[in-house]
Amino acid sequence: MGDACQACLTRIPHATLIATIMCCLGVGVFCGTMYRGSALSILMFDEVFHFRLIWIEALQMIFIVGSACMAALGLMLLCLGCLTTGATRQKVYRAWRARVGGRISCAVFMIITYILTFIWIVLLGFLVITTFLFTIFWKLCSKPENIALTTCIDFTQFDFMFPSSVKQDHMKICEAYKMKLFCKDYVEKAEFMFILAMVSCILVILSLVHYLMCLSANYAHIRDHEKFQELQELQYLTNPDLHASKDRF
Repeated sequence: MGDACQACLTRIPHATLIATIMCCLGVGVFCGTMYRGSALSILMFDEVFHFRLIWIEALQMIFIVGSACMAALGLMLLCLGCLTTGATRQKVYRAWRARVGGRISCAVFMIITYILTFIWIVLLGFLVITTFLFTIFWKLCSKPENIALTTCIDFTQFDFMFPSSVKQDHMKICEAYKMKLFCKDYVEKAEFMFILAMVSCILVILSLVHYLMCLSANYAHIRDHEKFQELQELQYLTNPDLHASKDRF
């Protein structure tokens, strides 16, 4: 029983499994928080500033599709890791064509993972800017004079960032209900969502880097598998006792 358990554990790609758990966890949190954060942003722009950003709604669908693709990629990399680990590698990649196919698969996945790493780094930069903006909004909401409604939160100096259809009066937040909508209902919740999305994005980037290391190691294992086989057979020919001891275990 112990030998069977040990043999099973040697077939598990622990490094790839850890990377897959990190990737799925990060992607799941990222998808949920970004969907919620973008929904709050849409409502904020619509109800407070009275304009709609259609492209944010398109981003929500992109987040869902992209998250599903990342989860599928993680599962494929886990399967590839299982095929290139322990005794499974010796059985699957025994033939020359199988080894060539395995090396090509690892190389293709390394290229895909490398590209995805840059994409997620760009997403991280976007989230850092977004989180910084919402932190500034929350600091404006936390000012005592704005809490007491003695002054307005004025965005007219940033009118170049708004669509031309937005009126100047809509860029000022003075009323109590608009202050509550902007600060409590939208900015406070959206800032928390974007902070979680930023942390999950970092987790996904770490998992992709982990995948790259695992794929590089698997590529080297497949490439050198033939050399190891020839060396092992040579040792068996020169020292038959090694083959006999191997059979005993």
